[in-house]
Amino acid sequence: MDLGIEGRVALVMGASRGIGHGVAAALTREGARVAVASSSAERIEAAANQLREGGGTEVEPFAADTADLERLAELPGEVAERLGPVEILVTNTGGPPPGGALDHDVDEWESAYRSLVLAPRVLIEAVLPAMRERSWGRIVNVGSTSTREVIPGLGLSNVHRPAATAYFKSLAREVAADGVTVNTIATGRIATQRLVELAGSMEAVEERAREEVPAARLGTPEEYGDLVAFVCSERAAYLTGTEIPLDGGLLRSV
Repeated sequence: MDLGIEGRVALVMGASRGIGHGVAAALTREGARVAVASSSAERIEAAANQLREGGGTEVEPFAADTADLERLAELPGEVAERLGPVEILVTNTGGPPPGGALDHDVDEWESAYRSLVLAPRVLIEAVLPAMRERSWGRIVNVGSTSTREVIPGLGLSNVHRPAATAYFKSLAREVAADGVTVNTIATGRIATQRLVELAGSMEAVEERAREEVPAARLGTPEEYGDLVAFVCSERAAYLTGTEIPLDGGLLRSV
């Protein structure tokens, strides 16, 4: 299936590993020109080289910390200088530390709000004018199933990810007539380093997935990337303002 995004310019945040890297790989396979960003210049350069080795002919790395809102405001302009105006934006802006509802101080609450709500807001403000000018744009938020059902031990995520999803829903209604779609992919249990850090080992999370996830396994960053590529495609032009769970059937709520 031709997704119609060959030659489109994409900016993928948090692309040095895990879900962000899986998204970047899927977009490069579809022929997009991909800017990959991460807080570590060394890691994102290595990730870009890996994507090039996998067949990505136009992959450019950028160092940008999602906690630095001034840096994020500048980033899309730098991408435009090297690849062209951003037409696809994937706001994978990190996951806050684990803990219960009363386990974090105010500074940590503010940090989570900056990374999960304000960082996407700043990036979107920078890319949206060019999308509207071209009457074409795709904005995808890397979310979590915690927006549907709270996850024990992830208090900051349980609070701030729904706020981000609500912002994306609000934005979608305002830009739909401009040819810009805005969606959230609610991540379930995907085999990433962050999941390992939360659970202690890959073996532990795989065993829990076999017991608790109806699909009896973890999802993969590659599967997540393929879904994002479709959501960003011409075929999905009428899909906007929604949240799509990718969780192997884990959610129990209707």
